[in-house]
Amino acid sequence: MLVGEQPGDKEDIAGKPFVGPAGRILDQALAEAGIARSETFVTNAVKHFKHEMRGKRRLHKRPNAYEIERCRWWVDRERALVGPAVIVALGVTAAQSLLGRTVVIAALRGRPHALPDGTPVFVTIHPSYLLRIREEADRARAFRAFVADLQLAKSICEA
Repeated sequence: MLVGEQPGDKEDIAGKPFVGPAGRILDQALAEAGIARSETFVTNAVKHFKHEMRGKRRLHKRPNAYEIERCRWWVDRERALVGPAVIVALGVTAAQSLLGRTVVIAALRGRPHALPDGTPVFVTIHPSYLLRIREEADRARAFRAFVADLQLAKSICEA
């Protein structure tokens, strides 16, 4: 199970998670990690697209703690229905929703964290972070680390 932040503009219009630019990066990373997206439940921690209008464009706004908490029961229900072997939290918002506290990705990345029911959660970056890295070498290095995080989570499923 992959949990992202919230729908973006493209996802809000399509009604599906990760179909925009960040979704293309996620698809590439999943493919390189050997994970079939078709066999992975993909959702978001916050179910609505929080945005502000700039002319005719809808620009993303980060959800606040209240919004994350109010949408948490959705993710809990999805977890109960899906019964994932492992969950990957894509970014701070997803990690906060799953773990119930404010988190720092660098402090939690690279190892599993157990939910109260024992489900392992891996915390990694949100693929949209990669879109904001200007230097190609830095972006490539961050992408490889992202793929490694996904492979680590996959190894739990295969164990």
